[in-house]
Amino acid sequence: MGHDHDETTGHDEAGHSHGEHEHGEHEHDSDHGQSHAEHTHDGHHAHDAEGVEIGVLTVSTSRTLDDDPAGDIIAAACEDAGHEIAERRLVADEMDAIEDAVAALLDDGVDVVLTTGGTGLTPDDVTVDAIEPLFDRPVPGFGELFRWLSYEEVGPMAMASRATAGVVDDRLVFCLPGSENAARTGAEKLVAPAVGHLLGLVRR
Repeated sequence: MGHDHDETTGHDEAGHSHGEHEHGEHEHDSDHGQSHAEHTHDGHHAHDAEGVEIGVLTVSTSRTLDDDPAGDIIAAACEDAGHEIAERRLVADEMDAIEDAVAALLDDGVDVVLTTGGTGLTPDDVTVDAIEPLFDRPVPGFGELFRWLSYEEVGPMAMASRATAGVVDDRLVFCLPGSENAARTGAEKLVAPAVGHLLGLVRR
């Protein structure tokens, strides 16, 4: 998947047995301890955002919107999951242009921005550098899971991807690589199935 160039359990050390812990002693974080009542019959969570509107931004100097296979893959994955592609844009790999394009999509009211391209290690891969300063909070799990999935496909070369995500106000921005395989991995396996739940958490 040429990312972007574009590219247990263990025993308690103190030897405590499970019997030494009382059941009421631990509390779960809000994103793990949901009751059954918070889950719908189809596996969705009660707080999931519905009707998610997504803007797709392709970062490239060589593509056009009519010749944008990675963007097409991302859009199709999101639509197949029931989300709406509200807008698609293309921008050159220049930091100011990328930042302005993301801001414009957010100003247009999309819930989520997905960028593709410019997440590698070459000097002209500047998408992450342009967008990370916009984040109010990072979503590190996205990049971690993406590189783990990529490792299963391309081995240690997965380190070359800087795919990332973060929260901007009450919206989400995901930065995916520009290669078709990498865009498919990120969109189909991570973003499309989870973005409604993540957005619901951000807006709680």
